[in-house]
Amino acid sequence: MKGPPTTVRTTYREALREALREALKRDERVFLMGEDVARYGGSYAVSKGLAAEFGEERIRDTPLSEAAFVGAGIGAALNGMLPIVEVMTCNFSLLALDQIVNNAATLRHMSGGQFSVPLVIRMATGAGRQLAAQHSHSFEGWYAHVPGIRIVTPATLEDARGMLWTALMDPDPVVMFENALLYNLEGELAADAGAVDIDRAAVRRSGDAVTLVTYGGSLGKTLQAAERLAADGIGAEVIDLRTLRPLDMPAILASLAKTRRAVIVDEGWKSGGIAAEIMARIMEQAFYELDAPIARVCSAEVPIPYPKHLEDAAIPQVAGIVEAARRVVSGHA
Repeated sequence: MKGPPTTVRTTYREALREALREALKRDERVFLMGEDVARYGGSYAVSKGLAAEFGEERIRDTPLSEAAFVGAGIGAALNGMLPIVEVMTCNFSLLALDQIVNNAATLRHMSGGQFSVPLVIRMATGAGRQLAAQHSHSFEGWYAHVPGIRIVTPATLEDARGMLWTALMDPDPVVMFENALLYNLEGELAADAGAVDIDRAAVRRSGDAVTLVTYGGSLGKTLQAAERLAADGIGAEVIDLRTLRPLDMPAILASLAKTRRAVIVDEGWKSGGIAAEIMARIMEQAFYELDAPIARVCSAEVPIPYPKHLEDAAIPQVAGIVEAARRVVSGHA
């Protein structure tokens, strides 16, 4: 007699939905609110069906005002609730910067630890869908600049399924960036998948010639690049950061101790970006471990274009990652 299946075939979107469902069942203080999350089922269909299952008190449609509903989420968290706020795209989160940066991120510090803000803010990020500049940027590096908030970037089915509950248990606000190109990602997920660690990076592929550091929507491209490099006899180790604040520098440094070379792949811009921060920390902490200059593969310094061929040219692609890695390994970075 066969036992229950050990894995299930699912998508990133469905994994996120199951994480929401589990949290709502697990604690009556949890609720979801945002634009179109209830009757419409979410702009990316992540919350589809949850309003019928849990009612519109716990799956709440809000007015089109990010400042208002993010602020309401902060107030709810201060009063003992565990709110999940969905912002349609990270571009729109800029309308709530005062709430996120000046309130959610600072209140524990300014109250001398008397108040916590256990708030999770979910938002789509990234380009590749021909939605033009106002819906396609990657601002996770911006938010990673701010003390008092944690920045997580689920890139796998396991992390899409497991990061939410762990984030809800954090006494500080957590901003979860979901790359919009990942929602249709399919794969096998453990049937008993649950909460995961959000403190540490993960080695997604081992290698000894070059370290490829990335996160979120660029992980798949970076793994494809590692496959191509392997065909040329270049062993690339792929580090999935998973969390951008706080950065797991020990994981990066441990990989560099083996490979002595690094390429950082980041869909954000180079200027003032998270890739620049990682490079700076490597130079501060591991300069003498390096056998070659560090390389970066980032988005072009332009607003994300609408035409498909220009959009593709503006963001990191597999060929560019492979080229950068080859330059670093050959000493011509």
